[in-house]
Amino acid sequence: MIEKKNSNINKGAVILSLIFVLLFFLLIGRFFYLGWTGQAEGVNLEKMAEEQWTKKASLDANRGTIYDRNGKAIAEDIPSYTVIAILNEDYKNHIKDPAEAASKLSPILGMSESRLTDLMSREAFQVELGPGGSKISHSKMEEIKALEISGIDFQRHTKRYYPNQDFASHILGYTSNNEEGVRTGLMGLEKSLDKYLQEEDGSLKYQSDRYGYKLPDPKEVIKEPKHGASVYLTLDEKIQLFMEQAMNNVEEEYHPKRMMAIVADPKTGRILAMSNRPSFNPNIRDITNYTNFSISSAFEPGSTMKIFTLAAAIEEGVYNGNDQFKSGVYKTEYSRVRDHNNGEGWGTITYDEGVRRSSNAAFSKIAKEQLGFEKLQEYLTNRWEFDQKTGINIPGEADSKIQFNREIEKLATAFGQGTAITPIQQIQAATAIANGGKMMKPFVIDKIVDKNNGEVLKSYEPEVVGSPISADTSKHVRELLRSVVTDGTGKNYNLEGYDVAGKTGTAQLYENGALMSGHDNYIFSFLGMAPADDPKLLVYVAIDRPDLDDEAYESGSVPVSKVFNPVMQGGLQYLNITPDETTVEETTEKTSNNLQLEDFEGQSSIEVKKELEKKGMNVQVLGEGDRIISQAPYADTMILQGEQVFLRTEGNVKMPDLTGMSRSEVLRLAQVLDLKTPEFTGNGFVSLQSIKKGSVVKAGSVLVVELKSPQEGLQQEEQESENDSEEEEIRNN
Repeated sequence: MIEKKNSNINKGAVILSLIFVLLFFLLIGRFFYLGWTGQAEGVNLEKMAEEQWTKKASLDANRGTIYDRNGKAIAEDIPSYTVIAILNEDYKNHIKDPAEAASKLSPILGMSESRLTDLMSREAFQVELGPGGSKISHSKMEEIKALEISGIDFQRHTKRYYPNQDFASHILGYTSNNEEGVRTGLMGLEKSLDKYLQEEDGSLKYQSDRYGYKLPDPKEVIKEPKHGASVYLTLDEKIQLFMEQAMNNVEEEYHPKRMMAIVADPKTGRILAMSNRPSFNPNIRDITNYTNFSISSAFEPGSTMKIFTLAAAIEEGVYNGNDQFKSGVYKTEYSRVRDHNNGEGWGTITYDEGVRRSSNAAFSKIAKEQLGFEKLQEYLTNRWEFDQKTGINIPGEADSKIQFNREIEKLATAFGQGTAITPIQQIQAATAIANGGKMMKPFVIDKIVDKNNGEVLKSYEPEVVGSPISADTSKHVRELLRSVVTDGTGKNYNLEGYDVAGKTGTAQLYENGALMSGHDNYIFSFLGMAPADDPKLLVYVAIDRPDLDDEAYESGSVPVSKVFNPVMQGGLQYLNITPDETTVEETTEKTSNNLQLEDFEGQSSIEVKKELEKKGMNVQVLGEGDRIISQAPYADTMILQGEQVFLRTEGNVKMPDLTGMSRSEVLRLAQVLDLKTPEFTGNGFVSLQSIKKGSVVKAGSVLVVELKSPQEGLQQEEQESENDSEEEEIRNN
């Protein structure tokens, strides 16, 4: 019995031992299998471990910055922030009182309290406070952070920013995210140079413990971010701002259908400024016009074309300014051309007088009887190159249309009608007049530089594209164009201290194939250069159908001069071109309605205000002291009677009521108060301001202003009145 029992025990022990041996070999086999294959149930163990202990972070790259010629950023990446509200009560810092938080955030985010309260009352861990809280600026983020609202946090992003707002917007363009979420350029240089401006984010990988801290040997792998290339333009921020401000003023006063203006260095072809109206702010993309009219719109140039017909005749030796002709009407067997004063003319006058008076009859005779149509066409196409694009290195240049078949077309082309060319073609041709006969190719992009290593990827240099006339001819033409300004149709452009040479233009417009009637249904323009003896700046301005009260022929020059004059004068002063004292004396009487501001720093604000108001200026003193520490506009600026002048004194400055101010006046105010460039919405005059009237202004603050036209304001008042009446009726019922 005992033996049988022992036998059973031995069998059990053997079986148990076999089981242990089998398990041991199974474990050893599994161990070797895992070691050999590195996988368990199809999962790569090494990869899983690496993912568990490896952290990865993105290294942000920036889209390439676009600079002006002096290295000022005019399109750049800046940090932006999205406001988030943490709602989960398990989280220490969460929104405790949605209504209270909403009341504090509403004026900053521009959202209603009810909308914000609703967002912050939802059942969620956190919510974004959009749209007002989406992509806000750093300064606005700091303003919200200072409120110390529990549960409010921020997500950091990068956004494209254009610090000067509607500054050269048709040249710069804008960016947006495509369907894949990749930011790309959709207009202007942002689009045409997208392959250079595009950035590529980098990354950082390292091994860490379970708490996220780097291990002693973290095995870092760094992929460096690749920033977009830097683009340097020929534009000059100061001159461009002169232009933008002047165009804003004219737009507010005359409400033209469109405007275009270009400033060039005639010695090199560099475009220093270019703008159009309607314009837009690429930060908010309030776009009503996608066309860069300065290069993309071909139209009849009007009498500015006479510059080039005149130069051709002088170059060919067939022009004698002292010869006389009968003005008024020029008749041939097939054609009849009238002068702009309904064909009345000025009797028998010299050709030089015909140039000053912009006589169509004179230029018709020059084209047909002196120069000849064949030679004129040679100059138009082979020398001035009006039949081809200039090749300016920004996108959108349009083709011209030379009408030169019938006799009337040939005559009309000679004085600027029938044929359609672009403003940039006129600028290119006029460089030969200003530059001793050498015609310079216009360009806007100066160079493209790899920001990562400093390599110049592409660069552009001044290029002579032809010599249509001699230096002597160019000098002769400038002398005649100077007389146009002193004694002819260009008197509105006679600047104090600077000899301007140029030619006015009045281009016909057509609607449904028929010539438009009315004293203001024209494109009024001026193509001018200064100083006349050695031009440093070449400026073209054209204004399409401004609202003119005066029906006189010369009235169209007034709005054009209000762009040309401050741009030319401000540009020459900025470039330190010394005024001609003789010209100052000659033009003092003619510019008696203008005032050149002195430097008032250190003077008594009371005395200066009294003196300026005597001269018809609107003066506002800002500050608590008496001594002036800054002013806007700057010293030496030419201003007209009735313009706003701001004088700042010592001490705290309280924000004035901006209601009714124009955009240009707000810009001046921001300048004298050391505010950041104001942000504008809408068009017209100030209706709302972000910095409250009477609050102390801090340097560097952001001012947001809503503009409305007088019509919009009246409509709003009428609507509010109607709403009040309806509410009263409801209450009475």
